[in-house]
Amino acid sequence: MNAFNFLGAKPATGKTMMLDKGLGLHAVDDLLATAGTHISFAKFGWGTAATMDAELIKAKTAKYRAAGIIPYPGGTLLEVATAAGKLPEFFAEAKELGFTGIEVSDGSTQVGPTTRANVIQQARAAGFYVISEVGKKNPELDHDLSTAERRKMIQADLDNGAHYVILEAREAGKNIGIYDADGNIIGSELDALAAIGVDKLIIEAPLKSQQVALILKYGPNINLGNIAWDEVTALETLRRGLRGDTVGKIE
Repeated sequence: MNAFNFLGAKPATGKTMMLDKGLGLHAVDDLLATAGTHISFAKFGWGTAATMDAELIKAKTAKYRAAGIIPYPGGTLLEVATAAGKLPEFFAEAKELGFTGIEVSDGSTQVGPTTRANVIQQARAAGFYVISEVGKKNPELDHDLSTAERRKMIQADLDNGAHYVILEAREAGKNIGIYDADGNIIGSELDALAAIGVDKLIIEAPLKSQQVALILKYGPNINLGNIAWDEVTALETLRRGLRGDTVGKIE
């Protein structure tokens, strides 16, 4: 039982994707002890997994899985493997390392819609939980994507078997996707994309101001991503109305 349970602050059911940029085993243990129940996905950011010892990754993914968390390598790593024609090897290695999820993206490379669809379908066929990502890492290229193009990509990914689609914001959360140069939400862009079904989206929101705005707009069960490991508990307090920004504002 949680401390102060009598206050009736209900746990949120929205998905939280936590960004693991290279946590050690002891750090993972501490994280799971304090905030493990608040994490849905542990994303090994971009290509960080390729810099780590395989046995370390296996130990980490085992801890995440035991806590009911889906671990997966960043989409950039899959993009590199796809460009190198090494997709079968990538899936085999990911499974061997204990990853149960796969992220399909084209944020750093050019991947056509047919290839993207095939990768999603192959990942599903290989038994992975599939999350796709829409948006570019380069702001100039990202700005070239129209709202209609983003909507089309999101719908296509869902139709091809993606469980969720991430709205790209990078780690900074500024000048990308639904955020302007100051990290403020572009309301018209968000509303147009959310109309597809906000329950199928994971909105990257690395900044507290973004988390607050999205929780107040959609409620505590909105799916949020790119949450720093040391901000998971803070986010949960926002979801439960236990932090000044949301006290008295959560149903």
